[in-house]
Amino acid sequence: MATEVLVPVLGESITEATVGEWLKQPGDPVAVDEPIASLETDKVSVEVPSPVAGVMGAHAVKVGDTVEVGAMIATIEAAGAGAASAPAAATAPAAQPATPAAPAPSGDAVALSPSVRRAVLEHGVDPSTIQGTGKDGRLTKEDVAAAAQAKPQPAAAPAVAGTASNGGDATAGRAGSSRREERVKMTRLRQTIAKRLKEAQNTAAMLTTFNDVDMTAVIEARAKYKDLFEKKHGVRLGFMGFFVKAATMALKDIPSVNASIEGDEIVYHDYADISVAVSAPNGLVVPVIRDAQDLSVAGIEKTIGDFGRRAKDGTLKMDEMKGGTFTISNGGVFGSLMSTPIINPPQSAVLGLHRIEDRPVVVNGQVVVRPMMYLALSYDHRLIDGREAVTFLVALKNAIEDPTRILIDL
Repeated sequence: MATEVLVPVLGESITEATVGEWLKQPGDPVAVDEPIASLETDKVSVEVPSPVAGVMGAHAVKVGDTVEVGAMIATIEAAGAGAASAPAAATAPAAQPATPAAPAPSGDAVALSPSVRRAVLEHGVDPSTIQGTGKDGRLTKEDVAAAAQAKPQPAAAPAVAGTASNGGDATAGRAGSSRREERVKMTRLRQTIAKRLKEAQNTAAMLTTFNDVDMTAVIEARAKYKDLFEKKHGVRLGFMGFFVKAATMALKDIPSVNASIEGDEIVYHDYADISVAVSAPNGLVVPVIRDAQDLSVAGIEKTIGDFGRRAKDGTLKMDEMKGGTFTISNGGVFGSLMSTPIINPPQSAVLGLHRIEDRPVVVNGQVVVRPMMYLALSYDHRLIDGREAVTFLVALKNAIEDPTRILIDL
């Protein structure tokens, strides 16, 4: 007796998704509520759990197919019927010649997502030798890249150099090299990001203003209290907690930066729902810290830490991505020195943080070296004037350079 696996309800106004990857193959044992597939929606990846225990039956759809809510995507067979119900799927790979698409992992079978499989091919690593950091130990692109970086590089073959040095045709030495191209359909999430960001450029009168901030005080405070902070609150003290709290204070002083345009009206918010970008296996996602103005630095760090863990596990809910009145994007964690971030509609502004680096600055008439960071505020000039944008950045800068202001709400 086979049990159908249906596409679950994905959230308000979301009626379809794309099959991102199959986590279980025909013939694999499946436990109740164990994820068997990953679906990609406009906002987030959603795992489909098995409704019963048994053996994975046939896949009704392929990776990349679009499926609607309630559609049947697979079947789960009773444990005793698994081998008989899908013999073709279970035996087909053995009948085909070996393929170099990806090295076969030893031990238990490992399901590789399309992006991870491409990374394995590009870097030429054996996935069975890599410890996965994703959910249930699955490999991520970052795991593959790290393994490739640690892998010793072979010495360059002398044949090509010899051909060129002997005066022969240099192209002959490259004849054996392959030039490949691969076309991969954009995920729903990437399509939505592209559409919304281009929409922002086409609609908003976007402008970016810059400032820099001396991070000395925050770095010293973090170094002094990070151990006590983690012991008391169970989460690490990072820089984002300071910036989110400082931003909520600056938004209170400059409400237009926290506002939005709806038709011919300006909507002002007396709360600060801060969107923060966090890393996920399939890219960046932007969950929202609700009522950030009422949270302490510890409360903000706990919320961000929880978002980061669940983004990695793929368990963030779509409702947690909706809304937001202001966005903070930290490109500094990837080494960015300066950027012009793009507004996330219907928000009217986004703050870009960048890497911290020692630079010479003048303090009290003396040239000293300080850890400095560039700040970038992109904003909709239809709503926010240059004076307001600069005032917002100065207020943020003052709070970060003197964190006592955060404690006394100054």
